[in-house]
Amino acid sequence: MTALDDRTPSASVRSPWRADRSLAWWLLVGGMIGLLAAGTLMVEKIVLLGDPTYVPSCSINPVLSCGSVMTTDQAEVFGFPNPLIGVATFPVVAATGAAILAGATFARWYWLGLQAGVTFGIAFVAWLAFQSLYRIGALCPYCMVVWAVVIPTFISVTLRNLGSGAFGVRAASSRSTQTLIAWAAPAMLATYATVLVLIGIRFWDYWSTLL
Repeated sequence: MTALDDRTPSASVRSPWRADRSLAWWLLVGGMIGLLAAGTLMVEKIVLLGDPTYVPSCSINPVLSCGSVMTTDQAEVFGFPNPLIGVATFPVVAATGAAILAGATFARWYWLGLQAGVTFGIAFVAWLAFQSLYRIGALCPYCMVVWAVVIPTFISVTLRNLGSGAFGVRAASSRSTQTLIAWAAPAMLATYATVLVLIGIRFWDYWSTLL
């Protein structure tokens, strides 16, 4: 892939981020995990469409039940199966990580476009999580894998763009940005913990029967 020009007025602020390959590795690995989960879910959906009696492999119990989620309106928000969004977008995430590891750099507009994508992703995941917990009353394990990938992807890309100057020199040099970067890991863990607590509370009547 041909490297794209990454020169912007804030290049001096951004330079430390160019050496940080952890984001690239996460984009590559996370993108591949997300694609695998979305692709598997898409295959399950296709089989279910052809055979309404089919029980998806991820339908494990009354709570962890892909079948219960796949047949709802929320599973086709835009008129087609939601997993198609992941099948289309996760390769872009993975390819971005691979390109950076190969030495490519990207222009500011590319990072802002990726920011728009991950922001849509986290908002969509939050909506789907709410729907699963409080409207559908069931969880899709493969969907939850996608949730687990989107959360750190959004946080990582956002912090990269803040710290590298994609949002401007003032944002990059602000104390708030430095604080956010310093607390990135705890914030990520807190997000996961919050989701797990909400799942535990919402389905406690079922979980308690397993104790």
